[in-house]
Amino acid sequence: MVVIGLPLRYQKSDDDRSILYISERIRRTFQKAGAYTLPIAPVQDVDYMKTRGNEFLELTDKEKDIIDFSLSLVDGIVFPGGIKITPYDRYLLERCIELKIPVLGICLGMQLLSCYKEEIEIDKNETELNHNQESDFGFCHKVKISKNSKLYEILNKEEIEVNSFHQYHGTHNSYYKISAVSEDGLIEAVELEGDVFNIGVQWHPEISYDFDENSRKIINAFMNAAISKKNQKVVEKECV
Repeated sequence: MVVIGLPLRYQKSDDDRSILYISERIRRTFQKAGAYTLPIAPVQDVDYMKTRGNEFLELTDKEKDIIDFSLSLVDGIVFPGGIKITPYDRYLLERCIELKIPVLGICLGMQLLSCYKEEIEIDKNETELNHNQESDFGFCHKVKISKNSKLYEILNKEEIEVNSFHQYHGTHNSYYKISAVSEDGLIEAVELEGDVFNIGVQWHPEISYDFDENSRKIINAFMNAAISKKNQKVVEKECV
């Protein structure tokens, strides 16, 4: 069975205790798609909710070793939505790229990809277009997809409707290319050029997986890439 790693996110409980969580919708969607989902916990002893982005310490070699071990167990990584990008997330992404592990970034996960190896730049949405719908059902705006993109190859469409649950958006850098934008010009999808599946989308295909063909196509394409990675690991192990 394919193993998909899901980095845990940070939150506070009602009685102000620090907790780690994963969206049940994320977990169940990838189970439905045929994966065993493996939670991957952060490695730094910090209060993630109170620590500002520029106040995190660099990862130690021991902390990196823990992350590397976690990555040895997975065939793909999904970076889910959340509220903060940390050195843990950035190192995970860097190692995924180096190890050619398939990556799917969702919402904040896409924003992580959009600032790879550069300063984190996430701006507040200042537009009349609705980017933060209330209901999990349906869609709230359209996105335009570049024909010269992996995303277009997956969907075979230049425009689709998407859901949206974000108040901030990522900015572009020189490592990932923009593959889709919203009607008001905000980045809606990015991808890393090359043979490995490494795509981020600002919307939530896991939320619309059950009723939207486009969402299923994206997740199934990622799953197929993870299956290929698993098969490659099996061959490499047999050759040792």
